[in-house]
Amino acid sequence: MSLELYNTRSRKKEPFTPLDPEQVRVYVCGPTVYDFAHIGNARPVIVFDLLYRLLRHIYGETHVKYVRNITDVDDKINARAAHEGISIGEVTERTTKQFHDDIAALGALPPGIEPRATEHIPQMRALIDKLVANGHAYAAEDHVLFHVPSMAGYGKLSGRSVDEMQAGARVEVAPYKKDPMDFVLWKPSSEGEPAWDSPAGIAVPGRPGWHIECSAMSAEHLGKTFDIHGGGIDLVFPHHENEIAQSTCAHGTQFMAQVWMHNGYLQVEGEKMSKSLGNFITIHDLLQDWPGEAVRLAMLTTHYRQPFNWTEAGVREAKRTLDHWYELTDGVETGCMLCADVLQALEDDLNTPKALAAVHELRREAANGEKAAAARLKACGQFLGLLSKTTEEWSAWRPASVKVDAQRVEQLIDARAAARIARNFAEADRIRDELVAMGIAIKDGPEGTTWEVAR
Repeated sequence: MSLELYNTRSRKKEPFTPLDPEQVRVYVCGPTVYDFAHIGNARPVIVFDLLYRLLRHIYGETHVKYVRNITDVDDKINARAAHEGISIGEVTERTTKQFHDDIAALGALPPGIEPRATEHIPQMRALIDKLVANGHAYAAEDHVLFHVPSMAGYGKLSGRSVDEMQAGARVEVAPYKKDPMDFVLWKPSSEGEPAWDSPAGIAVPGRPGWHIECSAMSAEHLGKTFDIHGGGIDLVFPHHENEIAQSTCAHGTQFMAQVWMHNGYLQVEGEKMSKSLGNFITIHDLLQDWPGEAVRLAMLTTHYRQPFNWTEAGVREAKRTLDHWYELTDGVETGCMLCADVLQALEDDLNTPKALAAVHELRREAANGEKAAAARLKACGQFLGLLSKTTEEWSAWRPASVKVDAQRVEQLIDARAAARIARNFAEADRIRDELVAMGIAIKDGPEGTTWEVAR
């Protein structure tokens, strides 16, 4: 089966054929580094990491160019720096490092290129000057704006009417706009804000708008047109719609990316995540209570285009599943081909529920003592970004919020074993209850008793 991907632009699943099979080019919108990334940010990271792994498997590791940007100039960054009384650079460096640490724990491979917006200001200015020169943008009151009516196909990606787009964009009413839908490419900087020489002959220093950043960075590293552009569904409009407008109008191309991929929304326990509801969860906080692989597996259980409901029950089940997978693959060497059913499912628009069903079948076979199935289970798990640790490392993981006296636990387990040998079952049950009260789950097996922090 050849790779098929759902294209937001055409609203259908299509066979994927790269523009250049020798170099498949992918761009994914990265974080704005002003605060800890939340679990909604984790979903596109995991989805497009899996796509990256699949493309490398199909075309070869050296034939896939994956770019994910860092937005390090933004009003939210300026506000955070002012609030904390520190420099903008301190904010962006701290939060970028935290982002990298968090997504590494989720099993995400680093992109081949991770451009920063502030390192591409000359490219942004050049792009803006092109748009002004060919009549798609104009300068007004020290701003440069893209003139939306100048582009005949504006709105095709989102499929929205003008009224819907105006409502969705929350357009700023400004007297210097030629049209209410016109959006900012460049704006003047206030004192203390990042500032660079402005394009379009504007004398006042300024800074770029959000949309122009991705157009400039993708063109610099992938070319005027490329294969796949990804991001969350919330970016379809206005961000990705505006990227298409800027890029195609500046370069005179028919398209920017030939395939647009978007993951669905995320909820928390059935509700929209928000600070006001008290259910706003950062990746960093989540990783204090759950191993990153459990978070990753929980998200892979839902197809990427569908809404995903984050629940504690879901991540708990993912943790238990991985416990079993690690137990079955302990000491197993992979050295085998991936399961064809898993690959075929992923080649069908990243159908992870179907892929995981195939992995569970391998688990069933491995549990029945089939060594080849255990090897394929491990290989497929690792391909999905799971089973990356040794069994000992996995078993040693403990939630940061739970303090465990391991020596005391071992002493109690030994005492319980002695009580059972002496057939003092009342004492054995009492010790088990004491362990449960400590938050410890024990499991009796042929080789003795193992334990873990109960979730």
